[in-house]
Amino acid sequence: MSNEHALLPPEELQARLQAIGEERYHIHHPFHHLLHNGQLNKGQVQAWALNRYYYQASIPAKDASIVARLPTPDLRREWRRRIEDHDGDGSKPGGVERWLVLTEGLGLDTDYVTSLSGLLPGTRYAVDAYVHFVKERSILEAVASSLTEMFSPNIISQRVAGMLRNYDFVSEKTLAYFTPRLTQAPQDVEFALGYVKREARTREQQEQVMAALRFKCDLLWAQLDALHHAYVSPALPPPGAFRP
Repeated sequence: MSNEHALLPPEELQARLQAIGEERYHIHHPFHHLLHNGQLNKGQVQAWALNRYYYQASIPAKDASIVARLPTPDLRREWRRRIEDHDGDGSKPGGVERWLVLTEGLGLDTDYVTSLSGLLPGTRYAVDAYVHFVKERSILEAVASSLTEMFSPNIISQRVAGMLRNYDFVSEKTLAYFTPRLTQAPQDVEFALGYVKREARTREQQEQVMAALRFKCDLLWAQLDALHHAYVSPALPPPGAFRP
């Protein structure tokens, strides 16, 4: 077998996944730079938070579809923890509820946010594509698509520090969603990365893992493309979308 088709050592697969994120993760997107550098107005930040809510609220449904297909109790228990992280456990708030603290702190009506009536079409299509991808592709690809969390602590640190420094309409309480993610995300990555390195037993499967991460990076990028077009340049929100 030629090197082109040979199974990659696990360390090489991890290095290639890292390289994909370094190239494609939305930390490089112009909208992110505007957000954390304080170059957006309040209405533009509201639009970001409102649209991002749909992504946050869809994560538990995405994860539930993974739990339904995992073959062992140990694997299911591990992935159920992610659902609890986002949905809460009934006694403490999860990520979805904390995101609504963010939107409320920015002056958005919670009923309006959760109604999804102000969503950009690009947001809806990108998030729905992610949920469908996880349901329809192999469990290996579904798990691999979560590996953008390899890069999330860096973007969270930039976002929180930049927004607190540059916007007088946000506070640490407003941005409280992000603090638990700094510890949750690395824990999630340790499991998911170990899983794909172990379970991708052919070069074809390894290529599928890398393609799944590219897909996830692309849809996160697409969400910011939609926001930039609607609210920054040319700043033309489509009919029915949120208007600051």
